[in-house]
Amino acid sequence: MSYTTSYYHIVFRTYCSEHTIPFEHERELYAYIYGIAKNLRCQTYRIGGMPDHIHIFVSLPSDLSLASFVQQVKSSSSKWMKGNPNFPDFRGWGREYAGFSYSLRDKDKIVSYIMRQKEHHGATTFADEYRTFIEENGAPIDESYFLNDD
Repeated sequence: MSYTTSYYHIVFRTYCSEHTIPFEHERELYAYIYGIAKNLRCQTYRIGGMPDHIHIFVSLPSDLSLASFVQQVKSSSSKWMKGNPNFPDFRGWGREYAGFSYSLRDKDKIVSYIMRQKEHHGATTFADEYRTFIEENGAPIDESYFLNDD
C-alpha cells in the first residue's frame, strides 16, 4: 500500500470576474462543490469566496490530478448554476485557475484565510489578491492571459 497526501489551495473566478455568486446563495454553491469533491474521493477542508471568485482547500486522492479535479468542479458546477434560478446572471467560470500544493502544517492558516474572505476583500481587490497568490507561490504570470477570458 502507498501512502500519499496532496493538499491544494485552488482559486478560480467567474467569467470576466462578474459578480454572479449572490451572498445569500453562496453556501448552496459550496455544498454542491463539496458534493462533487466527495464523489471524487477528495477531502474538502474549506470552500469560500466572494461574488466573483471561490477558494477551495482540498486533499486529492493519488489517482486524481489537480487539472482533472478543477475541470470536473468547474464543468459540473457551471451546468448546475446555469440551471439554478438562484444564480440568474452566472455565465460560466473564467478560463484560468490557480492551484498550489501545501503541507498539512499549513491547513489551519489556509482554512482561516478562506474563512476571512469577506473581511479580506474589504481592503483588496480580487485581481490584487490573485496576483499576490500566484507570485507568492513562484509561478510566472503571462500578462496576455492574466484575468483574460477572451
